[in-house]
Amino acid sequence: MDESNVRNPEPLESVPSAEAQVETVEELRRQVEEKQDRLLRALAEVENIKRRTQREREEYIRYANESLLRDVVPVLDNLDRALEAARGTGEVSGVVGGVELIQRELIKVLERAGVTRYSALGHPFDPTRHEAIARVVSTDAKPGTVTGETLPGYQLHNRVLRPALVSVAAAPDEDA
Repeated sequence: MDESNVRNPEPLESVPSAEAQVETVEELRRQVEEKQDRLLRALAEVENIKRRTQREREEYIRYANESLLRDVVPVLDNLDRALEAARGTGEVSGVVGGVELIQRELIKVLERAGVTRYSALGHPFDPTRHEAIARVVSTDAKPGTVTGETLPGYQLHNRVLRPALVSVAAAPDEDA
């Protein structure tokens, strides 16, 4: 074995020089800074999207009933005209006819918006659709049946908006 080779080993070509290492570190630092900048921009964009979505949602909620209200305003105008006509003339039958016409117009507007009116008369009392305001002793009606209706109920797409205010039949012996 040759001893000169052992004492003076040849430099390894795979180990980069100090200058090359500094350049590599600088390149990696630039890449990290670039990626960090892109990350910060992406996070800012996500935050902007969240704020814009929230604003759009609030605006949608604020103006969701706009089309319904556009339909209701002319009905209110007709009611104003009917009241003005009633003040000008003393004729009751014309006023009643005008108000009935306005009522039908308003019901049509509500139906287009998905609101339906329902009656509870003769139906069994249902606490999810009816609000009992009186109990009436009756021999004619089956106990628990709605015998009177103070106000009709209204639904919006099968969800109760306002329950019907009703009187419910009770058996004569229940009161004793």
